[in-house]
Order: sequence, then structure tokens, then C-alpha cells
Amino acid sequence: MRNFQLPGRSSTYSKQGMVATSHPIASAVGLEILKSGGNAIDAAIAMSFVLPICEPQSTGLFGDVFAMIKLSNSDSIIGLNGSGKAPMKISSESLRERGLSKIPEDGVESITMPGAIAALESLNKKYGTFDLNQLTKPAIDYATNGIVVSPRVAFDWNYSFKNLKGIAKEIYLDKGKPYSVGSVFKSPGQAELLKKIAQKGAKGFYDGEVADDFITSLSKLGGDHSYDDLQAVSVEYIDPIKLNFKGYELFEMPPNGQGITAILMTKMLEKINISNLEPNCSERVHLEAEVAKLAYRNRDSMIADPKFFDLNYDHFFSDEVVNSLVSKISSDQVLPHHNTQNYSSHKDTVYLTVVDKERNMISLIFSIFNSFGSGFASENYGILFHNRGAGFSIDPGHPNEIKGGKRPLHTIIPAFLRKKGEFIMPFGVMGGQYQANGHARLISNIIDFGMDIQEAIDSPRSFPEDGFLKLEVGYSDAIAKELENKGHNIIRPDQPIGGAQAIFHDKLMDTLVGGSDPRKDGCALGY
Repeated sequence: MRNFQLPGRSSTYSKQGMVATSHPIASAVGLEILKSGGNAIDAAIAMSFVLPICEPQSTGLFGDVFAMIKLSNSDSIIGLNGSGKAPMKISSESLRERGLSKIPEDGVESITMPGAIAALESLNKKYGTFDLNQLTKPAIDYATNGIVVSPRVAFDWNYSFKNLKGIAKEIYLDKGKPYSVGSVFKSPGQAELLKKIAQKGAKGFYDGEVADDFITSLSKLGGDHSYDDLQAVSVEYIDPIKLNFKGYELFEMPPNGQGITAILMTKMLEKINISNLEPNCSERVHLEAEVAKLAYRNRDSMIADPKFFDLNYDHFFSDEVVNSLVSKISSDQVLPHHNTQNYSSHKDTVYLTVVDKERNMISLIFSIFNSFGSGFASENYGILFHNRGAGFSIDPGHPNEIKGGKRPLHTIIPAFLRKKGEFIMPFGVMGGQYQANGHARLISNIIDFGMDIQEAIDSPRSFPEDGFLKLEVGYSDAIAKELENKGHNIIRPDQPIGGAQAIFHDKLMDTLVGGSDPRKDGCALGY
């Protein structure tokens, strides 16, 4: 139990249903859907349509979605891969011939097909109870009439507005300046696009005027994207992979997502047995950083679209591999830093989770990759293009080498925990590269150190990236000094590390416990 004399927030408790997102208006929209008779999937879809207006720097209709669904009448979990593919005409050879060593994050080459709307429509058709006309209404209203900019969104806007280019500056700047706290952001183009989705579903998005806007805008930027690429957008329902961990099972999405990196980190931390340490001591930070370096190195060498590269999971997670990696870690020495293929230190994402009164559950994550995506927007509707293609390699023969029709390595990963056969917690961690590390840390906080949901989310974070060990201010200067003495190059980041949401189902009491990250503006709400 937290100390009520200290600043903070309690976990949210409710009986019937609960939502948790990174923005309070989105959470309110989802809760209203539940209270009006919609199920968890309905609420998730409605919130997904609202969040691009609440947090346009973090997500958008031209982005990608991954989700996990647990239905009340099923003992299994379903994974949905709604990530888009590279346009068919692109090739690593042509990029290398231009003298590129990696895909530019602010270039049209980084723009892959948008999978989000196909994913949301598919979820609606398979599992929803409300139609898209109902589920888009809140988003259309906010896009038309405006939404008040919240503090964290304003912070991100000011931090990243220089990423905006061309027509995007006119749409996502307020008289040439980033939107400030308390200002009102409207998106009439987004409202019109949502009306087409309400009327025609995904067909209104991938065909007709929206498709024309998408292709024409990218063509003017020099892109090779075609109508055929848009028409080929599809989603896949797949089986998640799992890890047995101290009486729990961690479920993650398989590649092209980085979920297996979270599993690998968790297995390594279990071998080291960090549960014997104090939760926020320098030794835990050090060991977690070393584990992350090794796990992410494996990630960047092996994770790719499984249709193009067959990864042997049994070998990837074998005791032989895990023990070999752990043997490289010393308590008093620092491993060399690993620079990931994607060099941006901060990427924006929204994560949401819902549990309804029937105990349907969904874990969903939705992103345009970098803050404001590629920085480019479509000319007519003003929708930001994501730059997820920057997750590809252009090295010849690399498993993740960019090819037409191929999905890139993806950082966004939803997750679930199960205990004794019961799915007890959908959860997710935002924060680009940090997400796999964040999953491992969050469940360790809960399982190894007995933290409740909100406490586990609030706990300070660290992450090795770009040659530094990033250390949030929740760690004292004394801890920082101890880590420096071990050889870490400490930096205090100018942004918080990631964000998170989770909902725990207490099976015994049949109640729900939710948490939402104070690093964002959101909340968990229940009834």
C-alpha cells in the first residue's frame, strides 16, 4: 500500500467494467461505450478513433495497430497484427545506390502502408456489437468542435513540432507555433475522413477520395506507393507466444513485433534472480541495462517479417542461448552499448486496455512511430503519414532488409498475463525502443517485488540507449553515482521514459484494478 502522505495516485477499482488509456477524454469515451451496452472491443475501437485527435503527435489514422483479444467464452487469446507493409516498388538496392546507409526517418522512403483502419474494422466485424457509425461519433464530434490540449500532449507538441513539414505545419501548428496547454485543437479533415469510415468502413479509407489523397500526396513527395499497395493491405490473426515465469504466463506477439525481446529479457532476469535485490537499487538498474543490451542486440539481428525469415523460437529462448547471454554479464563491469537500427531516442505511441462486465478483454497499441510520424500529412484530409518503414534495415542479406510487400521490425507490443489458467491482466508499455524493456520491468515489479498495478507503473525507469544509460529523476543522485562508478555513462533524459496502462482482474473478488502512467495525462476509469 502506498504512503498517502506522498504525492501519487491509487490504483482504480471497479466492479463492472474498466478502461485505461493515456488521455482522460479517450478514457471517458470508452467508459461511456461500456455503460451504454458496448463490449470491450467496442470501447477500444471508439477510443482508438478519438486518440489521434487527443494525441496527434502519438498516433493517427494512417498508423498501425497490434492487439490481443480474450473473449469471455474462450480459454485462449487471439493476436491481431495490423501492421502495414512496404510499397512493392521499393528496394534496398535502390536505397543503397543513392548512398543511404539507413532509411531516413523524415523521408518518404520510411512511409509504409497504414494497417490501423483495416485492423479496427476487422475487430468490429468479428467481435464488436456496435456499428462503426456509433463508434466514430465521439471522434467526429471532437475533431469538428475541438479538443483542449492537455499538459503532456502540449509538452510533446513543443518538443517535436519541428518534425512537421509542408502542409502538416498548417494543420498541426497554431499560427505557426505548437499548440499550448489549454488551447483547442480541431481537425476538420480528420472528421470528414471518419465520416467516410462510418459510412463505408475500411472501403471508405482504402478506396475513393481518401486513397486518392494518400497516393497523390505521397507521389508528390517522390514516393513509390500505389493504389495496388493500398488494396493489398490486410490484417492477420495469429497465436501469441508465451513464457512461463514464476507461476505466471507472459503472452507476447510474435515477429514482426519485438514481443520476443520482452520474453528474452524476462528469462534472463529470472536466471539472474533480481528478486533478491531492493526494487530501486543501483544493482537492479545495472543488471537490467546489461540484459537489455544483449537482448536488443539479438532483436536487431533476428526479428523480421516471419514470411521472409523463419526464426527458430526454441533456439532463441533455449537455456543454452539464455545462459550464454547471462554469462556475459558482470556485477561490476559494463558491456559495450548496442546502437539499435532505429536511432530516434523518443517515439510516440498510445496504448489502451479494456475489460467489460462479461470479462471480455483487449490489449491494443496504436502508433505512427516517431512524434508526428514522418512529419508529412496528406494534402486534402491532413492526416499524418507514419514512418514505420524506418524500422527496416537496408543491409543486404539482413533478415529485416526492406523489400516490397514486407512488414518491418515493429516496436509496438500489447501483452497479457495469465495465472493458473486465468487471463488476469492485459497491459502494455509505450515508448518505442523501451517497450520490450518496459514489459520486463513492469511484470518484474509486480511478480518479483509485489507492487500493485499503479505502484509498478509509477516506479522509476532507466534504459540504455544511444551510448548512455538514461536514468529518470526518480533515481537519486547517489544511485546515479554508483552506476557511474560501475562504468555507465549516465544521462538524465529531458523526457520521461515511456508510459503504461494495465487492468488486473481479481478473479476471487471478481473486481477490476487499473493503473495508468502519470508520465502521461491519462487515467483508468471504471464503473
